[in-house]
Amino acid sequence: MDAESQRNHLKAYGITYWTLGKNTKVKWLLNYRGGSFLLPDAEEIRKECTVRGVSYEVLSQVEAEQILSEISSPSQNMEAVILEKVPKIAVYSPKSKQPWDDAVTMVLTFAEIPYDIVYDKEVLEDNLILYDWLHLHHEDFTGQYGKFYGTYRATPWYIREKANAEKLASELGYDKVSEEKLAVALKIRDYVIGGGFMFAMCSATDSFEIALAAEGVDICEAMFDGDPSEPGYQSKIDYNKTFAFTNFTLERSPTVYEFSTIDMTRKRRIPETTDYFTLMDFSAKWDPIPTMLCQNHTALVKGFLGQTTAYDHREIKSNVLILGENRTNNEARYIHGIKGKGFFTFYGGHDPEDYRHRVGDPKTELELHPNSPGYRLILNNILFPAAKKKKQKT
Repeated sequence: MDAESQRNHLKAYGITYWTLGKNTKVKWLLNYRGGSFLLPDAEEIRKECTVRGVSYEVLSQVEAEQILSEISSPSQNMEAVILEKVPKIAVYSPKSKQPWDDAVTMVLTFAEIPYDIVYDKEVLEDNLILYDWLHLHHEDFTGQYGKFYGTYRATPWYIREKANAEKLASELGYDKVSEEKLAVALKIRDYVIGGGFMFAMCSATDSFEIALAAEGVDICEAMFDGDPSEPGYQSKIDYNKTFAFTNFTLERSPTVYEFSTIDMTRKRRIPETTDYFTLMDFSAKWDPIPTMLCQNHTALVKGFLGQTTAYDHREIKSNVLILGENRTNNEARYIHGIKGKGFFTFYGGHDPEDYRHRVGDPKTELELHPNSPGYRLILNNILFPAAKKKKQKT
């Protein structure tokens, strides 16, 4: 899985997932040649690699043992993690959305990793317990319809989506979309606390946090929910309820395409040509989880924009790990944390291979980006729940 030897990094994850689905264990060799996978030598696996265009090398038993011995050496920042369970994946997304509307569904489809679509009805009916891993599509959990009002309020698609959201909320027994989305956010929170793995990108990250912090507080203006927002609502925000962010200020204007000060999009002064972020270096033996999430064939990843592009360092809780950052702009791009028995990862930006993705832009053709470092980070999270848990020293 290094830069020089692998023709298709993204589909290699699909091969690993497919192998796990055959009730076959895999070793993930953290920090060894870009985070390579050690699979058993079987004719059907070789054939599948060939069909999918994935590069592989055949090792003798002696060669494999030499590699594992090198990795186990205390002098090497490497580790061999056993993957033993194929994760069952859910993507939280409206049924009407196309797969190319979201980077995660695009890369899952390209890597040939199966997933189920769930939305509000399934979440509220507690169907999340059926899944090991949940991705949040670019959703607005605050009930403000993505803060698209200023630019798109007269467009047919905005009017249609607003009407559909109101209809769904009513069918599910809620008077307002904001109340229904809060109920969904609370169910997702409970899923994570109970041991689930949650991954979110772009606006799903901060809007989810804002919904939790504003529980019981009306932060929506009349054009969103039919009545004014609550006076002095900023002072009623409870940061103790969030996963990752604290001390943020909400954006009051309904015409501003922004939720709060969490996001760095409007505060960035970085030209596209120099917009990169650096992946952090962790101890593979002592910190295998963040090491897994940062596996890549490069430590420098090209940046990309989104409604929520990156996170203000000052508004990230101290117990949250920063996995990727742009120190020049004092922003985090990729963060991870523990909540209860579960885990969450937030990834800023919309599409790792489409720098300025706008409404109506054509989909990204991943056939042109099979070695995308930005997309690899998403797939690291897919395999994370498959890892065998080590017993903690006491």
